[in-house]
Amino acid sequence: AHKASHEGVICVEKIAGEIDEAHPFDNWNVPGCTYSHPQVASVGLTEDEAKKTGKKLKVGKFPFIGNGKAIALGEPEGLVKTIFDAETGELLGAHMVGAEVTELIQGYVIAREGELTEEDLMHTIFPHPTLSEMMHEAVLASEGRAMHI
Repeated sequence: AHKASHEGVICVEKIAGEIDEAHPFDNWNVPGCTYSHPQVASVGLTEDEAKKTGKKLKVGKFPFIGNGKAIALGEPEGLVKTIFDAETGELLGAHMVGAEVTELIQGYVIAREGELTEEDLMHTIFPHPTLSEMMHEAVLASEGRAMHI
């Protein structure tokens, strides 16, 4: 629904003459969300897809059990995973399973759309205590630097 809504806005803006050219639309930056229990969310390439590119990868994983907010919410089961190009730092993909991940994935979508690198994300301050801290921890984990596990 969110992809179709975005495409509709682009179409209407073009028809109405509000824009000369539609901005580039990258399907790899559309968040995939499954509203189940647990929730599932992703953006970009899977690890298997990224391996097929031939690029050297850095993968970071962080479990929900390492996050105080997840434990306090009674939702300690889940995982956040990031996949980076080891040479450029490009965020190739991010995948999450657990409570409220369909709300969290947008952070990685913005990072991909803004072409933020692993280093950029490592230096970003995430609020505490929040579920979003797991996103930062997964980035740090790609360098073996996760703090809370």
